[in-house]
Amino acid sequence: MDDDAPEPLAARAVRLAEESFLAGSGPGGQNANKVATEVELRVNIYALRLSPPVFARLRTLAGSKLAGNGDLIINSKAHRTQEANRADARVKLTALLEEAQTVPKRRAKTRLNRIGKTARLKTKKVRGAVKANRGRPSSSDW
Repeated sequence: MDDDAPEPLAARAVRLAEESFLAGSGPGGQNANKVATEVELRVNIYALRLSPPVFARLRTLAGSKLAGNGDLIINSKAHRTQEANRADARVKLTALLEEAQTVPKRRAKTRLNRIGKTARLKTKKVRGAVKANRGRPSSSDW
């Protein structure tokens, strides 16, 4: 493998991640009370050295998973085993980072021709007239 190639973002994040295990709720019955199967993955997003647009998208996507000190906290407690929860947390982290790296498509403005514009304004006039006729009848209507 070439040493000059940059390390992929997801691989770098997994390498920098700190794991801690908690005795969490979730599937496992009595096993969940005895064994620390829940995984908490912490990655400092400042250490990832992201470009500003990717960083902004990641902050938006992460929401409440992002701590004030820049730690991205991913929890997984869906499985009975620690190994399965570790794998699940890493998949969640990778998916979040890949989604932050994808540039959203720009919305194309809709173009309206003259006939469409006049039709739209005509329907607005009709709706306005209907709404104007609603309400309490005046004394002249008696």
